[in-house]
Amino acid sequence: MSREHEWVDEEAGPVVRPYAVARGRTRPASSALDLLANVGATGLPAPSGAELSAQHRRVIACLSGQSRPVAELASEVGLPVGVIRVLLGDLLEYGLVAVRPQRDRASSPTESLLREVINGLRAL
Repeated sequence: MSREHEWVDEEAGPVVRPYAVARGRTRPASSALDLLANVGATGLPAPSGAELSAQHRRVIACLSGQSRPVAELASEVGLPVGVIRVLLGDLLEYGLVAVRPQRDRASSPTESLLREVINGLRAL
């Protein structure tokens, strides 16, 4: 059995709990990592002495070539948002990711536009 499959139960999902992935931490190192902040890989090599887990590497791999909002990244990697924020905080400290704050509220979609989108999706 491969090492990757040791930690997954087909019915229950991942066996390793999220707090173990984040090494018991619950808060990211940076307050800039809100749900809508765009995060992208810098392309820099990891500094010597950087402790990167498999999950850190998965996050970097998901970010290669494009930036993504924190919430979307959490969904893609399959980890809770809180865990992703902690991992991104680590990567930010190592200089491996860059964070762009969310767009200004003025350039955000209006409530009426969002309601139209929701109604359109319901009509499908």
